Amino acid sequence: MKHAVLGLGGTVDYEIVWDTATLQALVDELGLTPADLDLHHPVRTERDLVISIVSFVAAGVGGERFVASSAVIDAFAARFATAITLGGTGVRAGIAMAAFGLPSTVHLVSIDDHVRRLLPPQISSVCSAEQDSLDPHLIVQYPAGVRLRVGDRELVSTEPNRLIYAHDPPNAELVLAEGLGEELARADLFLICGFNTVRDRATLETRLDDLRRHLKRLPEGALVIYEDAGFHVPALSDLVRERLLDAIDLYGMNEDEMQAYLGVQVDLLDAEAMADHLVALHARVPARTLMVHSRSWALAYGPDARRWRDALRGGVVMAGARYALGDGFAPVDHARIAAGPVSAGGAAFADRLGELLGDQVCAVPALDLRVERPTTIGLGDTFMGGLVAELVMS
Repeated sequence: MKHAVLGLGGTVDYEIVWDTATLQALVDELGLTPADLDLHHPVRTERDLVISIVSFVAAGVGGERFVASSAVIDAFAARFATAITLGGTGVRAGIAMAAFGLPSTVHLVSIDDHVRRLLPPQISSVCSAEQDSLDPHLIVQYPAGVRLRVGDRELVSTEPNRLIYAHDPPNAELVLAEGLGEELARADLFLICGFNTVRDRATLETRLDDLRRHLKRLPEGALVIYEDAGFHVPALSDLVRERLLDAIDLYGMNEDEMQAYLGVQVDLLDAEAMADHLVALHARVPARTLMVHSRSWALAYGPDARRWRDALRGGVVMAGARYALGDGFAPVDHARIAAGPVSAGGAAFADRLGELLGDQVCAVPALDLRVERPTTIGLGDTFMGGLVAELVMS
């Protein structure tokens, strides 16, 4: 079986149980008005955090934001029922693979008893931390149909989505373990994610130098996959591409990140518009193969797009299982989800996009899943787990 190394950082997540009444009480107590709403409002206090969450709910989108202090996260999470889980793209991807008995190695930059307790035995790790630390990420999942009153305005969420708030010095530093190179020397696949939390350009330049040094240990033919994320300092994403793009076989992102690059809201089922968007996106991110995964479909765009079809399907099914079943689904549950119908809109989109772009694109529709309480956090990470699982088993 092929060996996968998944990096670069893991997290401890505080996943709150959504409670509209508690959030509404905070909105009222803090005196929020429609004029306060701002998707890019800096999060320095608990009031700022509430403004940010309500702004995302009003827009019906997901995102990731930096928080000035872990105390803000602790204070807000204490108001809700909260589950402690592990996060980070590499870690969640590894957890998804572990459900099927597939081993992997994750690179960590922090460690504590939660990580030791929750990391499955199928996952080995290499860690750069010299001592334990805990800087939890706040995970907010809101459902469709949430109604919030802000001043004289009623807000209604149109789609379920997830928000991530983080104050995490170890991931902001993203120190690489010297043992990473040893792991890469025997790797068939390396998943890179996590540079989005680095806020200092000089630090990022040093980490990219370190990573390039470790990448030299990869065997010839090993696949390198990069998964984008919401950069806390958006301008730094350009530096990552400048330094890594030549080493990346597949460059992935979700629909929110795609829309951020394009600077427009995208109709995910308009194939004609998406054909133009992909050309514009590729001009902005000139990767060997681009991958975009969304709630309606997943696609690869580039000269060898078709080679990724089975991997895309693997990602779609794994993410669908998490969406419908949450944590802890078994292979039998996964098989039941895989056998279900696909989204009619996603299938029509995939067919039409193929007609427009030919072999330059490979699109796979999402599954038609209708559940009362969907899980929206970790879908992109779990998608990556399904994609990597398919690649290591092929």
